Amino acid sequence: MDAEIAPPPERAQRDMIDTMPHMEAKAAPTLVDADAEAFVSEALEELTRADIPFLLAGTYAVSAYTGISRPTKDLDIFCRAGDYARILAHFKAKGYDIAVEDDRWLGKVIRGKHFFDVIFAGSNGTMPIGDAWFDNARQIDMNGRAVRIVAPTELIWSKCFVQLRHRYDGGDVVHIILRAHDQIDWQRLLNHMEVHWEVLLIHLLNFRWIYPTERDKVPDWLLDELLDRLQAQRQLPLPQMKVCRGRMFSRVDFEIDVKEWGFADVGGEGEWREGVNEEPA
Repeated sequence: MDAEIAPPPERAQRDMIDTMPHMEAKAAPTLVDADAEAFVSEALEELTRADIPFLLAGTYAVSAYTGISRPTKDLDIFCRAGDYARILAHFKAKGYDIAVEDDRWLGKVIRGKHFFDVIFAGSNGTMPIGDAWFDNARQIDMNGRAVRIVAPTELIWSKCFVQLRHRYDGGDVVHIILRAHDQIDWQRLLNHMEVHWEVLLIHLLNFRWIYPTERDKVPDWLLDELLDRLQAQRQLPLPQMKVCRGRMFSRVDFEIDVKEWGFADVGGEGEWREGVNEEPA
């Protein structure tokens, strides 16, 4: 077996959990059955023993920041792309089943009917998990051990594009803003969403509509910046290429747009907008 390669010293220092701010979780999710609790505890123990940096995310992180406790059947673990295979290999060596569900972003560790997800990017390619996620992480106590948890800024980013017919995480986004607005780095969130700033604007407008008495939880400068971008965009001509970015939300829900209606996917060619007769030089 190949010798384990140690991370660079600066990364090892960055990933030391003792250097991360400690927070008290406001709540924890409820697991769907008693066996799941033992599985989660064992999985976290193995992850800690593996000494591979990871972040707790998903429903556990939402509960920790918002105080909302809801049922869950799995665990979301975030890691760097370079550590994803190491985590799967570690659990395979321990007798767990593993699956590479999508090599672009997702693997699974499975034991019987229980599993946890190992995630290193967004399903649409917008959210690579890198050093900044660990630089800004928190730590919480869970099952008697300190565990890194994703920061609220990156937690919002991880949920902005989850907008499918059967699953919509916009409720999580506005609840995180409501309950953890003072912990969000708004400039960093804007940096994350720079290319897709309109998606961020929509979530913020949803927040304002849902909680009219809490509008001051979002800084004025951010809303001014996004509305100024919208005003500038409105002065531009329409794009020449017909593009449907809806597949960044859901590949299934917007499949017809690409396959039958002539829109380009996020990558690739589509039809030219009506009135555009030839490809520009």
